[in-house]
Amino acid sequence: MGIRKNDILQGTLVLLILKSLATNPRLHGYAITSHVQRVSENLLRVEEGSLYPALHRMEQEGWVRADWGKTEKNRDARFYSLTAAGRKQLAHEQESWARLTEGVARVIRYA
Repeated sequence: MGIRKNDILQGTLVLLILKSLATNPRLHGYAITSHVQRVSENLLRVEEGSLYPALHRMEQEGWVRADWGKTEKNRDARFYSLTAAGRKQLAHEQESWARLTEGVARVIRYA
């Protein structure tokens, strides 16, 4: 049984979204997915079915704020930006990721 990309992505989705918004201060959902895919050189893909529920939860937590605007193609869309609480959460998520990857690396080196 192989691990699907979305299984791995599920635990890192918040980190990827927050980091994308830290790098690009105001993005709509499709732009977030495009950013992750482009920067990861197509290794990661954020599905809409995961993205929008995560953005909604993050908005409820106060990590992002959303406002309506027009896309490059003149379509109405919600644009997301990072809040101060979101920047704090990003730091926490990055620390957690660093601990996780260090733990995995130690197991790989040992085995």
